[in-house]
Amino acid sequence: MNESTRAMLDTLARLISINSERTAPVEGKPFGVGPAAALAEALSICEEMGFRTHNLDNYCGWAEFGEGDEIIGIAGHLDVVPAGEGWDTDPFTMALKGDRVYGRGVSDDKGGVVAALYAMKQLRDSGLKPTKRIRLIMGTAEETGSECMDYYCAHAEPVSCGFTPDGAFPGIHGEKGGTSMLVRSKKTKLLSMKGGFVTNAVCNRCVTELPADAVDQEALRKALSETALPSFTLTCQEDRLIIEAVGVSAHASTPLLGVNAAGCTMQALAAAGMEDDFVSFYNDRIGTACDGSGIGLKLVDEWGDLTLNNGIVKTENGVITCTLDLRTPVTVSAEEIRSACAPYLEDQRGCITIESIGKPLFFPADSDLVKCLHKAYVDVTGDTETQPMVIGGGTYAKHVPGIIAFGCAFPDTDNHIHDANEFLEISELEQQVAIYVKAIENLLAV
Repeated sequence: MNESTRAMLDTLARLISINSERTAPVEGKPFGVGPAAALAEALSICEEMGFRTHNLDNYCGWAEFGEGDEIIGIAGHLDVVPAGEGWDTDPFTMALKGDRVYGRGVSDDKGGVVAALYAMKQLRDSGLKPTKRIRLIMGTAEETGSECMDYYCAHAEPVSCGFTPDGAFPGIHGEKGGTSMLVRSKKTKLLSMKGGFVTNAVCNRCVTELPADAVDQEALRKALSETALPSFTLTCQEDRLIIEAVGVSAHASTPLLGVNAAGCTMQALAAAGMEDDFVSFYNDRIGTACDGSGIGLKLVDEWGDLTLNNGIVKTENGVITCTLDLRTPVTVSAEEIRSACAPYLEDQRGCITIESIGKPLFFPADSDLVKCLHKAYVDVTGDTETQPMVIGGGTYAKHVPGIIAFGCAFPDTDNHIHDANEFLEISELEQQVAIYVKAIENLLAV
């Protein structure tokens, strides 16, 4: 391992050691103590490396070099999703195993921030004197709505072009729209359901309690065994049955890669013969298909189809609620979404409310920005087969005009983001830096 790589890993380890999950705001720290601490540490690292820095009210901060009115913006984030369960190592102590490092945020997105920072350092140390400013903007609330970048756009100079290292190579020229819905029970025999850890990941675990006489126990056990659940337990305590279902987490943009523990539980309850209004409503409207067909939203265009994810399930005052995160095709309007699902949102068994409908993002694949970033990827990797894509995920590109997501994930690599044992290949980190060096050079020439 060369000296530069070792330095990068040391820098990344400093950031991983801080749990930067969003928590309740405190004075001067709008997203809680952890994100502010991660920003302070990142800015300290950037200052040690000789860059100009600025903290924008603990919403975000930046490091930059170069001169001029135009800004090439690189927007990465320092906040993380909750660690969750199932880790083989401490998620906040970066672990080196072979050619990989493990920890929450090594790929999403502290690793991307570090790669961009060291690309900037390499260019500056080469003697480059750019006539545009190259600015690494580090946000602290990407995982919970990107308010940090909205604040940046309202209070700082705009960027002329750039990228966010928080997607995939060889570039993302479109991002599906994001729609949020909330499901509520009206009448149910279920005593409680609790599962999931964030709205934008598949519900990976779910505990359900119901009266012991609501369904035949052996029929339920058989039905649970026939679902896609990797494991489950079914126990009887006094007058109630308790189902502990273990699914598989996955990002909300690719829910078919996961196994929804809540959905499988509902599927099994119905298969075992339980008659219940909300179990029926859930299976009819949500189910395990992930395609929105139950609410009239099985939509597709030439860049992709709609996906639906149930992330969190909880019970309050006898009412079960379920969050839905939908990623909608880039050509589908908000009006089309509302119209298509309207007949399916409520009946005597349950109701679904639309919380928000976000706009999609789309750059033509032959636009100058997409082409110059793609060229950087091709020049470093030699991969001419993989083309820029449209994804279901949402990035800072939807909040910062003039940028697209570019890296840091490589084709065919599953870094387990939003899951246990998130990892980063060291060789891929080194390649990220080389690609970002070329990308910045190309953007300077635009």
